[in-house]
Amino acid sequence: MDLRSLQKPLKDRYRSDPAASRITLKAEGSQGDAPVACSVDIGRAVYAAQAHAGVGGPGTSACSGDLLLGALAACAQITCQMVATAMGVKVDDIRVAVEGDLDLSGTLGISKEVAVGFETIRLRFDIDAPDATPEQARALREKTEQYCVVMQTLTHPPRVQVEWGSESKAITSQ
Repeated sequence: MDLRSLQKPLKDRYRSDPAASRITLKAEGSQGDAPVACSVDIGRAVYAAQAHAGVGGPGTSACSGDLLLGALAACAQITCQMVATAMGVKVDDIRVAVEGDLDLSGTLGISKEVAVGFETIRLRFDIDAPDATPEQARALREKTEQYCVVMQTLTHPPRVQVEWGSESKAITSQ
């Protein structure tokens, strides 16, 4: 695949019209048939999600933490593959593994001292590129980490704006 040829018209367009490079990705959750399940629509696919078994969910579908770690794994995997291709580094295999640790007592409100959310996320790259020079391997690592959207978002969190829509008025005005 000639990635440079695919990206050239995009880069040219974004250079000449910087506003064209700005996009908005969307996801929408909708209620499932139980309070421990929902569906998540990203516009091109719908995913089933459930509360983790450790907080009372059935544990038969991905929980939101799984989806977050999966997004990081997918982004890191694809970014590394694309960077290697753009650099001309021949790789026989790239594998990315992600693990995250959290304490469910925070999520369940058992302890106010325990944070809600991941305490640590570990990301491991296993790359088989036997002909890569040490300089190429270093550059592949640096560029992958620099351009991985999800990794950068987790490392440098964006401002999160929360809004409650009109349906919540019935809840808050009572």
